[in-house]
Amino acid sequence: MPNVFSPEEIADLLHTIETAEGSSPNFRRSQDVFAIRNLLGELPQLQELLLTPRLRSLLAALFPGRTPQLVKAIYFDKPAGSNWLVAWHQDVMIAVDQRLDLPGYGPWSTKNGETTVLPPREILESIITLRLHLDDCDVTNGALRVVPGSHRHGVIPNDQHPAFTSWAIHCDVPAGGVMLMQPLTLHASNRSTSPRPRRVIHLEFSAAELPAGLQWREKLPLS
Repeated sequence: MPNVFSPEEIADLLHTIETAEGSSPNFRRSQDVFAIRNLLGELPQLQELLLTPRLRSLLAALFPGRTPQLVKAIYFDKPAGSNWLVAWHQDVMIAVDQRLDLPGYGPWSTKNGETTVLPPREILESIITLRLHLDDCDVTNGALRVVPGSHRHGVIPNDQHPAFTSWAIHCDVPAGGVMLMQPLTLHASNRSTSPRPRRVIHLEFSAAELPAGLQWREKLPLS
């Protein structure tokens, strides 16, 4: 969806991110990547810049009759000429506040003090990802490759990915545009061959509630 954010709104977002002096483990900086996990926890001033009337209208259309909550926010910068790629995968782990023995939840993982878990399929299917592109993005600077319809097959074992990936397409998105997908969609990203960066804000929303005692770690209700 093009033109969800104006050039002025994109400039404000980039200024806020690129002038941040983050030193927590959620900031990852190297020659090939700049990433910020738990983006709104680290930079809460982005909330007002992101939750614009246009984005709220889009969310109302995606979640009719329900009030979604933000459950994950990440910033990715694939710099010009970056030589890293992302292999075919689905986003199947969710970030939660603690580890509990719950039916249908697992395996669990803890890394750098953060807990993630593979939840039941209905939780994964409740999530809609909005990828806000801060730069024009095409095949030369790391546009996502996706397999349309793959989200309807649940969690696909790695050894079965080749059966799906022959149907892959590239998703070009202009600056200010938003790409909509579900986390169960098989997706990948090639190395960049362009002098242009690819900066993206990855937002996941869901109207689902987790079982009693468990919370989305980055849960942000939309007021």
